[in-house]
Amino acid sequence: MKGCETDGGAQGRMAEPRLERVEQVSEGWIKKYLLHYTLPDGRPYTYEAVSRKPLERYEASLRDNASPPAHKQDPDAVCIVPRTSDNRLVAIKEFRYAINNWCIQLPAGLIDSGESMEAAVERELKEETGYALARDENGEAHVRALEQPGYSSAGMSEESVQIVYVHVEDEPSAGQQPEPNEFIEVFTVPVPEIPQFLASNELPMGTRAQLVFEAFSRNIKRYGV
Repeated sequence: MKGCETDGGAQGRMAEPRLERVEQVSEGWIKKYLLHYTLPDGRPYTYEAVSRKPLERYEASLRDNASPPAHKQDPDAVCIVPRTSDNRLVAIKEFRYAINNWCIQLPAGLIDSGESMEAAVERELKEETGYALARDENGEAHVRALEQPGYSSAGMSEESVQIVYVHVEDEPSAGQQPEPNEFIEVFTVPVPEIPQFLASNELPMGTRAQLVFEAFSRNIKRYGV
């Protein structure tokens, strides 16, 4: 399309709104903020957003995001795609209060302060599924992260999630360790059966799980693997 070429950097960027200040309007595990902007034509504009971060950290992260050149952001959370040696994906059904229903998802969770991504992956796997990372004879685990984290819901929050593909042991090595208010069922799907699973599933699905399952399904249909 004419006029859509870009070098991916700050040069030649469209005029953008300017963040003036951040106002916190509610407290809690999820905090609500009003973001006060000035639009390129000079008009003021207020946008509603939410974050887990306290005011100072949230505003700092927003202003850091706007600093050219773009930097590689540290993710807030991990979403894990666990695969066994006998070619099964490990997934979960979790009761989600916000939709008042069970939802098919991939194991995921926040990265604790000072925690490495691999440590967060291993911890969340054990807590939500009981599975452990598979390790080779040198004790190394297969942990492959996508090039950059993605935003969960950029229209509402700045939370970023790193999708990580891992190899896990064929069976759980321990019991799940969910929080008292978490209700999680673990299940596996043989990769060749993912297309049938998607065709017959009637439960809501998380977007990341849906996209990962669909990617496997398309590869199976196209290449038979």
